[in-house]
Amino acid sequence: MAETAVRLTTNAKAAGCAAKLSPSVLDAVLKRLPAQTDPNLIVGFETSDDAAVYQLREDLAIVQTVDFFTPIVDDPALFGQVAATNALSDVYAMGGRPVSALTIVAFPASSPQEILEQILRGGLAKMTEANCTVVGGHSIRDEELKFGYAVTGVIHPGRIWKNVGARPGDLLLLTKAIGTGVISTALKQARAEDAWVASSTASMTRLNRDAAESLHETENTANGESPVHAVTDVTGFGLLGHAREMAIGSGVSFKLDHTRVAYLPGAIEAARAQFFSGGMKNNREFIEGCAAFLPSVPEEIQALFYDPQTSGGLLVAIAPEAAESAQVALSRHGVSAQLIGEVVAKGSPLIEIA
Repeated sequence: MAETAVRLTTNAKAAGCAAKLSPSVLDAVLKRLPAQTDPNLIVGFETSDDAAVYQLREDLAIVQTVDFFTPIVDDPALFGQVAATNALSDVYAMGGRPVSALTIVAFPASSPQEILEQILRGGLAKMTEANCTVVGGHSIRDEELKFGYAVTGVIHPGRIWKNVGARPGDLLLLTKAIGTGVISTALKQARAEDAWVASSTASMTRLNRDAAESLHETENTANGESPVHAVTDVTGFGLLGHAREMAIGSGVSFKLDHTRVAYLPGAIEAARAQFFSGGMKNNREFIEGCAAFLPSVPEEIQALFYDPQTSGGLLVAIAPEAAESAQVALSRHGVSAQLIGEVVAKGSPLIEIA
């Protein structure tokens, strides 16, 4: 279609990963569930990691994840691309290689079929770019449009990246700029500038494959133990939410520098205008007791640290001696990664932002 008759974001109560359940709700419910006892389950839901890892044999495990959400952009094909990129990201964050995907669609019966076709085409294009085969899926009628994938990847059981394992002295790398949440909220209210949306969409549709491959290269040139100690992708719980999971799971604290974090064009302006989603409010209520901002950090920047990200970058805890070579590898792959802080011994606050 040359033009979309209906703006997809107008009919969504929340956009993209901002539609996630509150982290406080998930945290409370998951803690009450029985522990998994299957010895082949290497990574389950206990540490809130990005994906599950299940061992099939000594040298092979599968990575499994599922991700779907409401429209975060108006163009159907771009929405499909963003949803696919976001779903694939969890496999890359574990160090795996995606191989197959199942489509998940909730689509209003009254909407034109052409919109659904464009969404599916967009998603398929990104899956093809990732060399991941779409093998089927499931659809239901729903008044609110939702789209995504269940993705399966493969990985060697000895080369898994988890969101725990950060050590005091590690440096923290972030591979994408933040701000997709406030920009998408501004778009939903028809207040976003075209340049903001273009930059945000370009970020959300960039696969984390290049970032993951760069980290693998850094591992391969290391002598002995991998210098990559913990990895997670930054999505619906915001930079601070995912940093919190990593810090708590690793038994450490973080010191972050807000001046080193990259912000998408328009993100700071959108935050100043208070284009805040319900997801940001949930994140802030759940996380703010763990985080302390120095008085010098502006209010709009503080908000962006809680901002729900869709298809965000990788947050990496890496040994300091490997940080420079990792940045060189990332730059060679066209990834502009920033060193945004360091890991320190566990203390209070859990995360300090200067």
